[in-house]
Amino acid sequence: MYAVVEFVNQESVASLLEEAAIPSVSHESMVPFKSRLLSLRNVGSVASPNQQPGQQCQPQTTIPINELIQRLSREESIDQQITSLTEAYQLTEENSRLRFLVCSLLKDIAAAYFPECNIKPFGSSVNGFGKLGCDLDMFLDLDGISGRNIKMPKSGLCLEYQMKRANSERAVTQSILSVIGECVDQFGPGCAGVHKILNARCPLVRFAHQPSGFQCDLTTNNRVAMKSTELLYLYGELDPRVRCLVFTVRCWARAHGVTSSIPGAWITNFSLTVMVLFFLQRRSSPIIPTLDHLRDLAGPADKSVIEGNDCTFVSDFSKIQLHSNTETLEQLLCGFFEFYAAFPFSMKSINIRKGKEQNKPEVAPLHIQNPFENSLNVSKNVNATQLDRFVALCQESTWLLQKSETNTPTPTPWGLASLLLPSQVAGIKSRKKRRREPASERIKSLLESLKNKNEQKTS
Repeated sequence: MYAVVEFVNQESVASLLEEAAIPSVSHESMVPFKSRLLSLRNVGSVASPNQQPGQQCQPQTTIPINELIQRLSREESIDQQITSLTEAYQLTEENSRLRFLVCSLLKDIAAAYFPECNIKPFGSSVNGFGKLGCDLDMFLDLDGISGRNIKMPKSGLCLEYQMKRANSERAVTQSILSVIGECVDQFGPGCAGVHKILNARCPLVRFAHQPSGFQCDLTTNNRVAMKSTELLYLYGELDPRVRCLVFTVRCWARAHGVTSSIPGAWITNFSLTVMVLFFLQRRSSPIIPTLDHLRDLAGPADKSVIEGNDCTFVSDFSKIQLHSNTETLEQLLCGFFEFYAAFPFSMKSINIRKGKEQNKPEVAPLHIQNPFENSLNVSKNVNATQLDRFVALCQESTWLLQKSETNTPTPTPWGLASLLLPSQVAGIKSRKKRRREPASERIKSLLESLKNKNEQKTS
């Protein structure tokens, strides 16, 4: 069992560290790396202190799906169900602080080589869309190292640090992560299962941090991802419905295997989030602005160009004027499923920079343009089978929400709770071919057949 302890002053920390000993075991050799991760060891017959009454441990993972379904079934409306799901899944303040703590523990290791470096969380941990138990993405920031921005004299002598050179920036990134990864593996307390994935498009070191329970990915030279994190945070802050809808759609997708923690042909959480943002831009009265509009509102201080990519967008929220949209969360959830149940994926691309469908620039079942790296398709991994399942689930969910009774809460799963039942997946697989046509077309054909039968009877 682990606990996070904060101290009032530096003197208390120094006093504690002075009393801490390096373990001495006759049959083991210890690496004398001093970390702020300490252990308590009983060396005598002192009784262990009893837990204080009323003391509670903070959960660091989401509740089981069956328990969530029961909780949602007791709510009085679909809007309340969506709000309840968001509250149950979103990161707590304690969990967020724990993520920053883990980053600072890793910085202690990296600082041996780069004393002025910083390690920051990015992605779901800080963009406002992370759920309890999500991975911890970390960025080794070397841009803040002093000496980079010193003005060179026009003539005369200039004092420079002597440094190793490499063939490319990618080679530098791989070398840095290889060494840091080795240190994490050999010396990092609580770090286990270290894998150096250096030949990926974005090289990284993956490991488990056992005390916190986080699966961690450490990257460097990944500045575009940092800007994407800032953009998603901004969109989430503009309207509370944005985060609620993203959490709901993500939970629904995971319950049906649309997304997965294992790499493969599934839709990723990032792709799914962009799809939700695009849908909210496409409302008759848009709930959030396009990225191009946010760029047009930007001031000189907001200008950001990373590796030739325009990553500029406004940071002053007061400059953003939102449309008046009063749709409820229930209406938006129904609208999301209807929108993508009939979306022309075979011809059109999703683009939140423009906020409108565009012709696909490449042959891929699902094309979602990277907000900042325009030539990249963030959903290139998704195959036709997975996209068909997504569309079929959207059609099925539209039908389930339309037939849901919202008058009184019952123990039986209803509304959003009924969408999370895993039994729906098997039904969709067996009826896959029939479900390919939009739900509205199936209803239309059914009404036409009933009309024909009635006309035959009357004649």
